[in-house]
Amino acid sequence: MSKDRLFQGFSPKTLHFLKSLERNNKKEWFEAHRKDYETWLLNPFKSLTTDLGGFMLLIDPMLEIKPVVNKTISRIHRDTRFSKDKSPYKSNLWLTFKRRVPDWKKTPVFFFELFTDWYRFGMGFYNAAPATMISFRNKIERNPDEFSALIETINRQQIFKLDGEDYKRPLGNEYPALIQPWYQKKSFYLSCNRETDDLLMSPELSDRILEGFNMLVPLYRFLWKAIEVE
Repeated sequence: MSKDRLFQGFSPKTLHFLKSLERNNKKEWFEAHRKDYETWLLNPFKSLTTDLGGFMLLIDPMLEIKPVVNKTISRIHRDTRFSKDKSPYKSNLWLTFKRRVPDWKKTPVFFFELFTDWYRFGMGFYNAAPATMISFRNKIERNPDEFSALIETINRQQIFKLDGEDYKRPLGNEYPALIQPWYQKKSFYLSCNRETDDLLMSPELSDRILEGFNMLVPLYRFLWKAIEVE
């Protein structure tokens, strides 16, 4: 990574703001502390997104990399229209590198997410559609050796873990045990989950995220090939 990086790490004040917002989740409080939101949360997210963006285009030239809310950075405002919880603000924030498609939540994306006392980054689906997972399984069936080789590489690392809800009724029992955990998912993502630590407060966080994303590129491309073939 260039020494000209913008991102210098998050601050303890970032986490203090999120915890305070969690306790004071009201419009009046947020507006009184909007400058803190911009200084300690939004601006570091913009810097991190900018520093990662050039490399992300090498992974996929179709990715959105603009460090803008509702482009790569999530809104702090919650959508309460269909929720019983009417709290107006989130106590977490995330960035996603995704293609400019109408429904990105059904496509593979790279992400970083910050909570009040932990954070994570990785790659996968926010909420894959059933048709997307059918395409994924069809791709496995057409190329079982290719997928097995991908999974063997992923299983040798200790950074990312597979997560996501399984089908209640198992599918594809004829496939090897190596493939089964993936074949059973309704949707999935690979995530590195970390408690708040010195890395979060360091400029080196951007390097560590990029190293992790780079490990997941072969699987990311496998997933897009599965979607695009169908």
